[in-house]
Amino acid sequence: MMKIIGISSNTQTKETVRVLVVEDEYILAINLQESLESLGYVVLDIADSAEGAIAKANELHPNLILMDIRLRGEIDGIQAAEQIWHHLQIPIIYVTGHSDQCTVERATLTSPFGYILKPIKEQELYVAIQTALNRYDREQFLSSVLGGMGDGVIVVDTELNIKYINQVAEALTGWQWNEAKDKILTEVIKIIDEQTQLPIENPIIVALQQETTIYLGSGILLVARDGITIQIADSATPLRNNSGVITGAVLVFRDDTQRRLTEERNLAAERAQQLEIRVAELQRLNQLKEDFLATTSHEMRTPLSNIKMAISVLENILDRQGILNSNTFSPSESVGRYLGIVREQCEQELELVDNLLHLRMIDADLYPLELTSIQLQNWLPHVAEYFQERAKARQQSFEVSVFPDLPPLVSDLASLTEIVSELLNNACKYTPPDGQIVLNVQVIDITKTLTNEYAKSNVLHNFQVPYFQITISNSGVIIPKKEQSRIFEPFYRIPESDAYGNPKRERWQQSGAGLGLTLVKKLVEYLQGTIEVTSSQGWTTFTVQLPLSL
Repeated sequence: MMKIIGISSNTQTKETVRVLVVEDEYILAINLQESLESLGYVVLDIADSAEGAIAKANELHPNLILMDIRLRGEIDGIQAAEQIWHHLQIPIIYVTGHSDQCTVERATLTSPFGYILKPIKEQELYVAIQTALNRYDREQFLSSVLGGMGDGVIVVDTELNIKYINQVAEALTGWQWNEAKDKILTEVIKIIDEQTQLPIENPIIVALQQETTIYLGSGILLVARDGITIQIADSATPLRNNSGVITGAVLVFRDDTQRRLTEERNLAAERAQQLEIRVAELQRLNQLKEDFLATTSHEMRTPLSNIKMAISVLENILDRQGILNSNTFSPSESVGRYLGIVREQCEQELELVDNLLHLRMIDADLYPLELTSIQLQNWLPHVAEYFQERAKARQQSFEVSVFPDLPPLVSDLASLTEIVSELLNNACKYTPPDGQIVLNVQVIDITKTLTNEYAKSNVLHNFQVPYFQITISNSGVIIPKKEQSRIFEPFYRIPESDAYGNPKRERWQQSGAGLGLTLVKKLVEYLQGTIEVTSSQGWTTFTVQLPLSL
């Protein structure tokens, strides 16, 4: 029988430490109990087997366990200590008479808080217990800090075996500590690139290889145990002992989804604010442009009108004096020819100014409409009369086809005249000699769809609506498909217009600023209608559809 060598001690612990003794030799157990009590500790009970130790630890929850290694029963003290620590996290000090290499190695694998050889001295017992309790308090404090962190924490050794995982990491990865313990890191932490969805090297591995802190880049996804991906961010850092030797690494990471969403919302808000600023600036610039056009157009129209009137007066004076059509001058020097050039240029500028004014008024919703009842079968032939004479002079055929029993059209006469005149003017201008121009008017039914928003099934109702359809077609001209979508754009003119079979004209005769069709389209839409152009098989057709009444 081994006797514990005693020493007198008046040491008092600040808090009562409750100890469970596990020893299968009764006399040694009693001796140990007396020593513990003389040192100020409370012995809760004595167990003589590994099974008994596990049961009493679950029942009594001691602060510390003194565990003999060699015990009666199927399992020994090392196995009991491993189970108790795994389930209850109670610090354990081995008390044994065996110090052979095999036993020590087995005991060390369970990370005990102390190892005391028999016979036990009170001084050694006291030092071992206080050291174990201090170490346990520090580890519990560190564990509490790591466990209470808002970030996930995973600690590995140099072999990438997981040695610690906190609650946040458990939640993010889907792995519990008891499942992840001692598993290889790559089994628990799977990281992929957000863009390519391909695996990327774990930052802990890179941190161990480069022996420095590695920060996670953007666009990193953690694949959780259930396959769900989470955006993560933070860093991996090597761990070193007091000698500076790397003993492992720690990965600190967090769910970056909310931050990314907040960042994207802030970015969207910033872009929206910038867009508002740009829109406001564009509106200001548009207003300046409109004001400039309005002022300039009005200022230009008055002198142009005066120039046109002066040309007419000058023609009358020269005609009375016999100079206008005098044979004295050659055709290239004819006064009448130059006055014609001046007149045409003046009329072009007046048309440009008027078009600019009309476009601005339509865009500002200020264009005046005077609704009247129009009998197209009577009115259209009258409008077409001038263009028929013009077509005849150019050796073009002009056909007007209007049904005699058309219902009246309630619309703005001035706008309608502008639309038809511009389209007929273009037809006459670009149709080659011996070409054909056809003006056709009829009433057609257009199918409209009405959705019942209040019906549970959103029932669709189709019904027929009568529309006037005015088509103006001319032969001998083809507008390329790529140009058809652009001919209604402001200031756009089809390039190489002489390539469509038109005779070569002098530069001053190439009239038009590219606003005519733009104004036509805006007027048609202002009258709640539509306009389309088709061009194929040697014919170009403009189709205007207008409601019977605004």
